[in-house]
Amino acid sequence: MARNIEIKAQVADMARLLQAAQALAGASAQRVEQDDTFFNCERGRLKLCAFPERPGHGELIFYQRADATGPKASFYEIATTRCADELRRTLSLAYGQAGRVRKIRRFVKIGRSRVHLDQVEGLGDFMELEVELVEGESELGGQQEAQALMLALGLQDAPLIAGAYTDLLQARKP
Repeated sequence: MARNIEIKAQVADMARLLQAAQALAGASAQRVEQDDTFFNCERGRLKLCAFPERPGHGELIFYQRADATGPKASFYEIATTRCADELRRTLSLAYGQAGRVRKIRRFVKIGRSRVHLDQVEGLGDFMELEVELVEGESELGGQQEAQALMLALGLQDAPLIAGAYTDLLQARKP
């Protein structure tokens, strides 16, 4: 399985962060709409990312990571599909839905790190940072790189998030 080091944080000033991320990347951020469906899964998380601007296209992602703040290792597998709606129906019948998250994501690549700037419906603004690790690489190097990038983006004091967006949405339900 592929792996990376991740940090998720709440963002107070998305315009400033977007500007800083683009400056570090030396490129404009790409924009994508995502409709993520999470399914009940005993050994990690399973989500289907559908892309409304590209009907039918999606990615089924299985991942395992600790629900902890700060830099943490994530192990994942991604399978692409051109039948996202059908796959959502089938997996919903088989496993049941654990939640749904709709967001507008802007992202840039800074070195080997992906920086996602997310406007999440019903939650607000967040940043997900993922430092890709190579086979056999220590997690410590990726954690240090993630923390350095947080500092460079001016997010050293941002509130860190432990779980997934779907957890935050579920916590808001009465």
